[in-house]
Amino acid sequence: MSLSIELHWHRDSAAFEPGAYSAEHTVRYNDHNEVLVDAAPDWGGKIENTNPEQALASALSSCHMMTFLALCAKAGWPVASYHDYAEAHLGKNPKGQMAVTRIDLNPVIRFDTGFSVDEPTLKEMQHRAHRYCFLANTLADFVEVNIL
Repeated sequence: MSLSIELHWHRDSAAFEPGAYSAEHTVRYNDHNEVLVDAAPDWGGKIENTNPEQALASALSSCHMMTFLALCAKAGWPVASYHDYAEAHLGKNPKGQMAVTRIDLNPVIRFDTGFSVDEPTLKEMQHRAHRYCFLANTLADFVEVNIL
């Protein structure tokens, strides 16, 4: 299976020197969904644009949620809503290079009225979702993932 995006950038100034050009670009998904992407604000990007570190946190959060929902549906847990606040943290990796070193997920799950599950069982389901999430498995050797 191959999944793809289309990325487009063009220089919008005469100068092409460090700090003198914009990194703003578009990423297109499925030939119609476009997202403006830029460097993180600390690296000169516009705060209103998505940055790659946010996109990575978003992708992990989304993958985790979809895996969690699939496991809950299989277990007969009637999930009514799922909300997450994911945060990517930059730092130096073991090679001394700048990298996303940690991503924190903060899922809040609501179930249908009348259904409840105790905290340890819910935490175990979150850990199962983490173990089966494709992106978590991709990042496993490089990025610490915390489910808070």
